[in-house]
Amino acid sequence: MIAPGRVALVTGASGGIGGAIAARLAREGAAVIVHYGRNAEGAEETLRQITGAGGEGTILQADLTDPEACRQCADAAHTWRGRLDIVVNNAGLTRDGLLIRMKDEDWHEIFAINLHATFYLTRAVLREMLRHRWGRIVNISSVVAEVGNPGQANYIAAKAGVIGFTKAVAREVATRGITVNAVSPGYIEAGLTGKLTDAQRARFTEHIPVGRTGRPEEVAAAVAFFAAEDTAYITGQILNVDGGLVMR
Repeated sequence: MIAPGRVALVTGASGGIGGAIAARLAREGAAVIVHYGRNAEGAEETLRQITGAGGEGTILQADLTDPEACRQCADAAHTWRGRLDIVVNNAGLTRDGLLIRMKDEDWHEIFAINLHATFYLTRAVLREMLRHRWGRIVNISSVVAEVGNPGQANYIAAKAGVIGFTKAVAREVATRGITVNAVSPGYIEAGLTGKLTDAQRARFTEHIPVGRTGRPEEVAAAVAFFAAEDTAYITGQILNVDGGLVMR
């Protein structure tokens, strides 16, 4: 569980996985800042889920590819509750295409939101966590960062960068009561995966040992585990939520 009074920021909380993470952290006891970039309606729905279940939440819009906007996110948390204890770097984007046809802007845009934003926001919130000697940072990567996938060189390279970033920062702050971990979802019923046809879903699931795609709530459970009070001895870890797709 999360101690009463903890404040969490979930980026990209207007989507399926981000919304499920925000709702789960609220149920665990955190007051949650629901961040969104463009999908205001999705953020409002996430907030309704939180408050409808008796939780506390607020909405924050920001362009996380802007370092100054990330600093303002940290300031907004202080204005709202006077602290920020848990950060989930979930916001992400895909621009798929074969490498030989990939445009420069498709490469740079994917890195901007999937990797650079994780760096900007983590840097912005870390100083206060260091001062309090407590913090939980959970980054969202992807199992494709470990196995590859045709047509996603930009996305995969960025998500692999998230894994390396997670381990580096975990080592930097390990003695200060701050843990930094990552969750790598597999095929989850959210976003584009949720729109698969039955035939497409069958092709995917035949390679998944548990025989099905995952649910956003199952990713949220892994994030809540890393965000808990009693997981202080777990840091620099990558947890795959993939039904056994990637076994190491």
